[in-house]
Amino acid sequence: MAFYRAQVLVCGGAGCISSGCKAVQQALIHEINKAGIDEEVKVIETGCIGTCELGPVLVVYPDGTFYQKVKPEDVHTIVEEHLVKGRIVSRLLYKDPLTEKTIPEYTKISFFAGQTRVALRNTGVIDPSVIEEYIARDGYAALGKVLTEMSPEQVIDEISRSGLRGRGGAGFSTGLKWRLTAQAPGDEKYVVCNADEGDPGAFMDRSILEGDPHSIIEAMAIAGYAIGSSQGYIYVRAEYPLAVANMQRAIEQARQYNLLGKDIFGTGFDFDLEIRVGAGAFVCGEETALIASIEGNRGEPRPKPPYPSNSGLWGKPTLINNVETLANIPPIILQGSEWFRQIGTEKSKGTKVFAVAGKINNTGLVEVPMGMTLREIIYDVCGGIPGGKQFKAAQTGGPSGGCLTADHLDVPMEYDSLVSLGSMMGSGGLIIMDEDTCMVDIARFFLDFTQDESCGKCTPCRIGTKRMLEILNRITRGEGKEGDIEALEALAENIKKSSLCGLGQSAPNPVLSTLRYFRSEYEAHIREKRCPAGACQALIVYAIQPDRCRGCGVCARVCPVEAVSGQPRSPYEINSEKCIKCGLCREKCPFDAIAKH
Repeated sequence: MAFYRAQVLVCGGAGCISSGCKAVQQALIHEINKAGIDEEVKVIETGCIGTCELGPVLVVYPDGTFYQKVKPEDVHTIVEEHLVKGRIVSRLLYKDPLTEKTIPEYTKISFFAGQTRVALRNTGVIDPSVIEEYIARDGYAALGKVLTEMSPEQVIDEISRSGLRGRGGAGFSTGLKWRLTAQAPGDEKYVVCNADEGDPGAFMDRSILEGDPHSIIEAMAIAGYAIGSSQGYIYVRAEYPLAVANMQRAIEQARQYNLLGKDIFGTGFDFDLEIRVGAGAFVCGEETALIASIEGNRGEPRPKPPYPSNSGLWGKPTLINNVETLANIPPIILQGSEWFRQIGTEKSKGTKVFAVAGKINNTGLVEVPMGMTLREIIYDVCGGIPGGKQFKAAQTGGPSGGCLTADHLDVPMEYDSLVSLGSMMGSGGLIIMDEDTCMVDIARFFLDFTQDESCGKCTPCRIGTKRMLEILNRITRGEGKEGDIEALEALAENIKKSSLCGLGQSAPNPVLSTLRYFRSEYEAHIREKRCPAGACQALIVYAIQPDRCRGCGVCARVCPVEAVSGQPRSPYEINSEKCIKCGLCREKCPFDAIAKH
């Protein structure tokens, strides 16, 4: 066995791949070989580390030095200075957005220091293509424990006592779902991993599949043993090619080690897995639509009951859990339900992974204890709002969720508190908005997504969301009229009550929550033909302030439609009828003389 004095972990998540990590990795290997230290330093490609905006990212161990936005041309310096001479390359270190101080060590960066990693325990740490690295971190020990020391009933009891709730939507008790499926009559049962992650900006499940695929295989085998199933399916969208490739490799490795297949651990337990690739329909995240898709049918939901636990895949009892839920299973088995219950709140146990995006300094994946406040996530973990702007709102739960306002910054992020505010946990999407965000336009954006993703099976969702979107489009164009708000509310309530599945039932949530907390913005759009945030292009008015204008003529020169006129050294004017609201004049004005209303 080779021993190395240093290891360089290269983030190989999809985000870092898109920013060029493969070229950085090849440059590293080349420069290390060139320096003659290839037997002393090892380069390892990991899964997503979490700081997607900072990629390509490197972490040098054993000291844990964190390098960000590394380019191939930076690699020679890192090898020469750090790996050969032991001197940290300061210009590539992370800089705290609030203090402006550089922080060399990975564990002392607030983004990582504020997290408690359970589901993400291995992502960004191990090479997902090497099963031995997963095994070295207690991988498959939980499966061995349940097969040799526990009965199926004891496994279900342990998961029930942990208080683990589903991480994919409504937060249903995981232990109860397992128990109902185990008790359902039938000799043939199935375990399904729901990896159809379709929320805009959400990539928690993708990162686990890419960076820690064996944790899902192990959890599904444990679930199979608990409910009496010998076959599992992983349903993942085709837009995740790296996740599919890593999962397929992991399945093959597990079979080679007899961790899948016949007579696992010599206990007589049989369990195997197959991957089913979906076309990327958002509605297939709903259990019954997912089942239809696996069966080779159009991904459309069906009425419930019967629930999948009684009649699911091919009419057989079926257990469906999402990726993050399953990722929590092995540590619960190994460390016990009491350990897990100590994390989180009374009704929301454990941690939650959030995909934080939008107007925030540190975007990416964060895993924090349930109950951490929104304020702590935004300011303590994610570094606050860029440019000194004020926080305005946060959209939780993806396109089916709702908005939290500045009044809710100290509300604990847990299932029940979010529902009480008209939002939801969902899969964990968390979009941060600042003072320049129009809440009417945000509602329109999310409704546009859900309306486009409607399968069309039921009329309330198919037609109702279309009518709502038409009203919102009119309002943001300055064509709103009295009665539009009331029409939106009436449509929203009817859609929620009468839609067939969760997509339709939750589609109006962004509209209802923005009406609840930002009704005045709707009224300004309709009655004053004004967007208070200055974001809706059709309602923007640019005007030159005479007392600030120096008559330099820059605005006239950059205007693409010649809407600006005037004489040198005299205040210029903008013709509002000709102006196309592109904002170039305001952007280029050296004297900040152009106001946006």
